[in-house]
Amino acid sequence: MIFTVYESVLGLSTTTVTVYEKGAEVVRMYKTLLGTQGFRKGMDLYFKRHDGQAVTCEDFFAAMRDANSEDFANFLLWYSQAGTPVVKVSSSYNAEAHTFSLKFSQEVPPTPGQPVKEPMFIPLAVGLLDSSGKDMPLSSLYHDGTLQSVASNNQPVFNTVLRVTKKEEEFVFCDIFERPIPSLLRGYSAPVRLESDLSDSNLYFLLAHDSDEFNRWEAGQLLARKLMLSLVSDFQQNKPLTLNPKFVQGLRSILCDAGLDKEFIAKAITLPGEGEIMDMMEVADPDAVHAVRTFIRKELASQLKSEFLSTVQNNRSSEEYIFNHPNMARRALKNTALAYLASLEDPEITELALHEYNTATNMTDQFAALAAIAQKPGKTRDDVLADFYSKWKHEYLVVNKWFALQAMSDIPGNVENVRNLLNHPAFDLCNPNKVYSLIGGFCGSPVNFHAKDGSGYKFLGEIVLQLDKINPRVASRMVSAFSRWKRYDESRQNLTKQQLEMIMSANGLSENVFEIASKSLA
Repeated sequence: MIFTVYESVLGLSTTTVTVYEKGAEVVRMYKTLLGTQGFRKGMDLYFKRHDGQAVTCEDFFAAMRDANSEDFANFLLWYSQAGTPVVKVSSSYNAEAHTFSLKFSQEVPPTPGQPVKEPMFIPLAVGLLDSSGKDMPLSSLYHDGTLQSVASNNQPVFNTVLRVTKKEEEFVFCDIFERPIPSLLRGYSAPVRLESDLSDSNLYFLLAHDSDEFNRWEAGQLLARKLMLSLVSDFQQNKPLTLNPKFVQGLRSILCDAGLDKEFIAKAITLPGEGEIMDMMEVADPDAVHAVRTFIRKELASQLKSEFLSTVQNNRSSEEYIFNHPNMARRALKNTALAYLASLEDPEITELALHEYNTATNMTDQFAALAAIAQKPGKTRDDVLADFYSKWKHEYLVVNKWFALQAMSDIPGNVENVRNLLNHPAFDLCNPNKVYSLIGGFCGSPVNFHAKDGSGYKFLGEIVLQLDKINPRVASRMVSAFSRWKRYDESRQNLTKQQLEMIMSANGLSENVFEIASKSLA
């Protein structure tokens, strides 16, 4: 019964990850609009009306609306229109009238079967920051020609939810006595793509000061993506790489802010992945992206070395392992700092990582220390990898993590190490999970899978043909790693195409692999 009700809430006809994620975001928007108490009232009415029934998205919508006497206008379009809305925001300040304006325009890109879309109902949480980085009090605003109060119990608030429902509309905040910096889409209040007129200087300010953790993280990610793409261009033109000191200071301000949740800090100081940056490029360049991300990590580790060392030392614990948020957050922050430090060529850091490995009281910390040590080839790395395996060889899930760690390594020429691991006594090509850990892990390495000499592609091509004789379904998942070959430079395209054509020409090829390979070549 509960599953039936839950599916109806999300509006599901299939159980794909995308559908569940979108459904969850839609449910969360109700809570953003109604608040915790209003959402609870809606849920109570929903279960009172429909407990044990097979119901619809419209039933859930009606319960939320009726329980709170709200008008949600075109909210149901979230269930019927495909695609992610793009919301553009521009701002202006009138110093004489003491007003601050936010103009919104929205568009939902066309999708198959839906070339024209209607404007969506988008709850957009907003705050305004003053020049010192403090949230400004919000009392009232003009919208649709009327003055509306946003205060609560006649007290100003510091965060409000704007209901964007039209293709274009404007909200004008009153009694704003200096030009603010807007903090938009706080708490990721709606699943949209936001494009604003915020400058890099504004983003650095938000990174350092915003009270909303999502926006502070998002500002850092936007700046990091811009920085990485700019440095990739410099690298490709053989220009020297330099790191913007404002970016370093922004991350330092987060790392040293004792008032922030430690798990948030760990996420906020983590750079975007190499795959994410390559997805933003017209022609993906794995070598340039890897070189740039490595450069930034080393620079941050060097310039924030004392802060990272303090973070590791202050977040150690010799107590018994406890599974709760404070301890998970503490471990996440300590291990993120350790990973940064391990990028330095420093014997002192190697000793630190070894100390963390040897004194760890739980596998989370021990594996994180192992990952830090495994960044650098050599005897220390080999010895610690062997020691970890001897400790955990009877835990097959842990051994899978051990395989994946080595497979994803950025060590040059790692394809040979992965070939050797195929013969490891704990590896079994007939075991799908071991294949996903070792071979799938290797395909996630931009450095070695996309090696210029084509050795990574050749290795995968050989494995796919072996797997096809054992488990065609697993083989088809592995060959899908070739599916985006046209995103790369001409040389890599030719090397990948050779492997796909080689696979296609094999005798007795399964339908599973044939389908993926042929579609990739088409």
